Amino acid sequence: MRPINPDRGVSPKIPPCLREEGYKVIIITFICLLLSINIAYADTNNSEQAKCLKCHAEPGAKITFENNETLSVYVNPADFEDTVHKDLSCSDCHPEFKGGQHPKRRFRTKEQYRIRASLVCRRCHPEEKICKKPIHARLMKKEHEGIATSICADCHGAHSVKPVEGGEVFETERNYCMSCHHQDFSLTFQNGEKLPLKVHLVYLERSVHRNLVCSDCHYWFSRDEHPERHFRSKKDYIIALSETCKRCHFDKYTKVLESIHYRILAQGNKNAPVCVDCHGGHDVIQVSKKKNLIVQKCRKCHSEIYQKYAKSIHGRALFEASIQDVPICIDCHRAHDVENPLTLEFHERIPEMCSNCHSNKALMSKYGLSTKVVTTYLSDFHGITLGFYKKQREELYKPTRPIAVCTDCHGIHDISSTRTVDPKTLKANLVKRCRKCHQSATENFPDAWLYHYEPSLKKAPCVFLVNLFYKLFTPFLLVGLGLQILLHIWRYAINR
Repeated sequence: MRPINPDRGVSPKIPPCLREEGYKVIIITFICLLLSINIAYADTNNSEQAKCLKCHAEPGAKITFENNETLSVYVNPADFEDTVHKDLSCSDCHPEFKGGQHPKRRFRTKEQYRIRASLVCRRCHPEEKICKKPIHARLMKKEHEGIATSICADCHGAHSVKPVEGGEVFETERNYCMSCHHQDFSLTFQNGEKLPLKVHLVYLERSVHRNLVCSDCHYWFSRDEHPERHFRSKKDYIIALSETCKRCHFDKYTKVLESIHYRILAQGNKNAPVCVDCHGGHDVIQVSKKKNLIVQKCRKCHSEIYQKYAKSIHGRALFEASIQDVPICIDCHRAHDVENPLTLEFHERIPEMCSNCHSNKALMSKYGLSTKVVTTYLSDFHGITLGFYKKQREELYKPTRPIAVCTDCHGIHDISSTRTVDPKTLKANLVKRCRKCHQSATENFPDAWLYHYEPSLKKAPCVFLVNLFYKLFTPFLLVGLGLQILLHIWRYAINR
């Protein structure tokens, strides 16, 4: 029998260690091939970019259109290296500029050029993928209607395009939102009104909300969601936006629910002010000690009253002398729970409001004024009657009628100084006001009132002497009466 040759007719067996080494060689060879292709492509890109940047990296480079508009063609190399398109060559987005060719193109306007340039984005970003975002879908819809709005570079930039999916690149949410909201664009409502959507960071940085993020107030928007919202008018949007304030300021919100402003709004009058109307949107600042600013905010709706206040003794002291101690709108009407000033309850509280300042001795002495105006009113007929009426209404639940208070004689918003008015004119004005309640009042009717003066030998001497007589006679009478009672008891005890 012939011996079997192991090398004939039988495949040799490869040891496992040699098989693994073979696979490694193949993989390494494939990787080296890819790297060489990538390096060659990168060298081509780098060489092309280097040629383009010889001109386009020069600051101040620009092109001029037929309507004399200009567009900067400067490319910042550092920004381009940080873009998502850094691996692309210039000709990938500008295919007409390739192989040393630099054709001259004509465009009537800058907008025409930008619209044309944005069409290049569709080569890699098809419309189906773009429309997955609601904000993009709305823009594409307008584009199909013939309105050129979807210019990609407006929001994403041209040579500094950042990836926005997931928001990895943006350090803060504000940076993400400002990537679009630094542009001059607006929201159009159904009635044709427009609301600018550009956010000025200068105002936002000085706002009391500067430490908040955008979604704290605009909580229906996020990096992944940008819903399309529809409102009939700008006021409808402001009313809806003001509802977000209650998430942090619920105490103020509950006070607003009790105000005349909210009642007017609930009745369908959309002219009533809400939070944003008074405090603003992105420029909310602390106004508690800025009386001038507070008055200007009220002026937006109450311009006629503002004109009267500006001419009054209080208004002139505030605007001309910058005196911060004078009362302003919210001192009498309050800020959030603004009460209807036409009610009887408000009318009865007016002396209390005025006394907040005019009974303060330290404050009044600062300006050479007397606090006797409050005490003299409370001690005269009107003040005492007002006290009885308030008790009658609050304790006995009986209806009452209005009684004269400070504003009935001095005016409401047009209060003037009695020191600068001629006495005859002052008396004539008082007669007119007295006749509102006392129709038969004569020209001397105001003389029955002491004009907030306390009686003295110089002012109303007869009243002063009568008061002095009663101050002396009344104690003497009481002492005599007590002595008489004691003597009567003593005599009764002895005779018993």
